[in-house]
Amino acid sequence: MPEKEKIIIIGSGPAGLTAAIYASRADIGPLLFEGFQTGGMPGGQLMTTGKVENFPGFPDGVDGQELMMNMRRQAENHGCRIVTEDVSEVKCDGCPFTVVSSSGTEYESCGVIIATGATARRLPYESEKKLWGKGISACAVCDGGLPIFRNKELAVIGGGDSAVEEAAHLTRFGSKVYMIHRRDELRASKVMQERAMKHPKIEILWNKVVEEFLGDEALRGLKLKDTKTGELSELPVAGAFEAIGHIPNSEILHGCVQTDGSGYIITRPDSTATSVEGLFAAGDVQDSKYRQAVSAAGSGCMAAIEAERWLQDKGHLA
Repeated sequence: MPEKEKIIIIGSGPAGLTAAIYASRADIGPLLFEGFQTGGMPGGQLMTTGKVENFPGFPDGVDGQELMMNMRRQAENHGCRIVTEDVSEVKCDGCPFTVVSSSGTEYESCGVIIATGATARRLPYESEKKLWGKGISACAVCDGGLPIFRNKELAVIGGGDSAVEEAAHLTRFGSKVYMIHRRDELRASKVMQERAMKHPKIEILWNKVVEEFLGDEALRGLKLKDTKTGELSELPVAGAFEAIGHIPNSEILHGCVQTDGSGYIITRPDSTATSVEGLFAAGDVQDSKYRQAVSAAGSGCMAAIEAERWLQDKGHLA
């Protein structure tokens, strides 16, 4: 028989752990699946981030792993039970929902919060893995203001709206920002294209792809390949920001909730409620716009409060 729970939270980033803290303090006794391998490591993207300087309450910044471990301990201290397993499937065909773990164990609950996040697309190079967090990032808003990037030449890899936004943000800190794009025209909207091409600190390198990240202990440059001529060149930069998209980790729902064309879960306006009653979504899995730890934590708070009220209204809380 499936194990019965009052509420299940799937995901252990800022959204999932904040939801767990609120649900625990409301005496709901949440069960949280923190994951194991699928969609990234337990704790989310901050587990691969060095110093976080934009999370409130830390005037001198905080290590990303330290922040997430503190959130985890806080959730446990308030009574959240944590399972270090992936979830393979959520059967959301009515209350109670069935959550199936990677070991095949089934759990039932009429309230489920999906906080599985989104995975940044990254270039599949060993040099990228080696220098990740040492000059390479996937979030200019998160890391662009760090001292190692200030008054240095930087690069953004990508050609969409997000890439232009990242490049524009970095111009506040770097001396110059190169946009590296594999084609001879940006994919970004016309307004964003004009913004990039008119900005005095942005230079677009057309028909270029990154072949390798250069450096030993820290990034010192990029090896580029011309997509038309095959010519190789080196570009000295102190920072490289990959803006090649994110993949929302919503596949465990197998299409049972409404999503947009990219797979992000659609929630009701000013709410974390999804198209399925009793199923809530928080954090980057439903946020393609901000993708910040603090906004994810805020939506986790919202999801816990909304889920508690829904469970109470439906008579599912004793």
